[in-house]
Amino acid sequence: MYPHQREGFEFIWNHIAGGIHLDKLKKASSVGGNGCIISHAPGTGKTRLTIVFLQTYMELFPDCRPLLIAPRSMLLTWEEEFKKWKFDIPFHNLNNLELSGEENQTAVNLVMQAQGRKSVNKENRRMLKLYSWKKNRSILGITYRLFEQLCGAQKTGSADEMGKILLEFPGLVVFDEGHTPRNDQSHMWKALSEIKTKRRILLSGTPFQNNFQELFNTICLVRPTFAASIDSTKFSRDLPRKRGRKSNGEKLKWTFVASSSGKVADDKEKHATEVKAQIAPFVHVYKGSVLQDSLPGLRNSVVVLHPTPLQVRFHKRIQGVKEQFRYENLEALICIHPSLLLKDKEDAFSADRGRLEEHKLNPDAGVKAKFVMELIRLSNAMKERVLVFSQYLDPLILLRDLLKSLFQWTEGEEVLYMDGRCDMKQRQSSMKVFNDPSSNAKRQAISRAYRLGQKKVVFVYHLLMDGTNEEDKYSRQVDKSRLSELVFSDSDKKALEKEIRATVSEDKILEEMAQHEKLKHIFKSIALLHEDIYFEQLGQSTFG
Repeated sequence: MYPHQREGFEFIWNHIAGGIHLDKLKKASSVGGNGCIISHAPGTGKTRLTIVFLQTYMELFPDCRPLLIAPRSMLLTWEEEFKKWKFDIPFHNLNNLELSGEENQTAVNLVMQAQGRKSVNKENRRMLKLYSWKKNRSILGITYRLFEQLCGAQKTGSADEMGKILLEFPGLVVFDEGHTPRNDQSHMWKALSEIKTKRRILLSGTPFQNNFQELFNTICLVRPTFAASIDSTKFSRDLPRKRGRKSNGEKLKWTFVASSSGKVADDKEKHATEVKAQIAPFVHVYKGSVLQDSLPGLRNSVVVLHPTPLQVRFHKRIQGVKEQFRYENLEALICIHPSLLLKDKEDAFSADRGRLEEHKLNPDAGVKAKFVMELIRLSNAMKERVLVFSQYLDPLILLRDLLKSLFQWTEGEEVLYMDGRCDMKQRQSSMKVFNDPSSNAKRQAISRAYRLGQKKVVFVYHLLMDGTNEEDKYSRQVDKSRLSELVFSDSDKKALEKEIRATVSEDKILEEMAQHEKLKHIFKSIALLHEDIYFEQLGQSTFG
């Protein structure tokens, strides 16, 4: 393990088991323990760290029955990682209805005799996995959504029985992507808060998502007693006195200090420091200097593009839309390619259907689509691979169709498409195909993500369209990131300097695009960005 993983390993042991001296821990009672947060930068090995901890912890406490709760897309990743690191403890995926062969054989035989393999229904298969987890040393995996269904207020019948097992039986819970349940009014958060054990590990590279209230809710999941432990004497201002009905005093303390953060620039760092002091004892932070030490580099750019005439026209058309969410959705589609308006559920652009259909496979009609096509064209010539992410599905489908049309590429070969609707096994298989270096023996590594194991420089492009709300939205995201950095900063003062030094200043593909006679007109500005100097640079590199 890397040094930061070894530190995190001891940190987890101290919180979950109460120490690291095995002779003393063997005498410890089965009750007690506390929760902790592992906030390590994405790609720095949180999964590996957790697997090593589970292996050693279950050697000492074989009956602890860990429960792993994760987003749907991550469960098979965990399963693959357990196999990769030769994890010798069975892992039962409650979301996968196929039997793995790790189930308790006696229970399997009884069920098969009673019902037959083909007739075993979903509920019985899940009960079989739950029974196997209870009966034998093993780990149970489940998605947040399924946990909510089985343990939430709406559960009935067999779900009620399974819910009781999930709430009462685990001796240890791991929340992967632990920032997922952050709304304390949601059924999911309420169901998770009913888990009995206090031994909880929350894994997240980004615990702070939108605001301090959500952070408070996230913390209370992993440390149920946190609210009562808030020390108001550490705050720089006195708490306000409230008249009338009683309120949650602990929550008021947190809300007061959090709500003042960021309102005045000079106060932002002070208040964030106060929040950090409250959570520091149970949060292990690592910002990722190992990435800068061991990887070739990262170039992170904000690229502001001029809209096409067709985009300008349709952007003007939506200015009368009053509902904010609908407006932002339509604007996002227009910024990529106007033909995406054909997917509008309200069919507000039916009169323009002919024109939009005409331009559907024309990348020149949408500046972001044009940028992506040209980026892929040049990257392909240089034997590089490109990952394209989108918040919405329709843009990904359009880009896939454009690639097939313009380059005569085939899906499953030159083009790999994945979204949240993909079967988990299909998704995992596609990821393996994309990441497998043997698919191109001449290449030392592939460009897929900036994480441990990467052998090439990673280039990231944040695309914004000029004349829209995208720049304002992005600046707000950056402000949240800054605030998060103030609260979740590690003790390694040199990490930031290393990251700046590791930044790659040369991007041959982007430079080629920006200087090309037929492309340079689409660029308004390009800014090389870093988390602490994000938006100040936007516009410093400008094209006429």
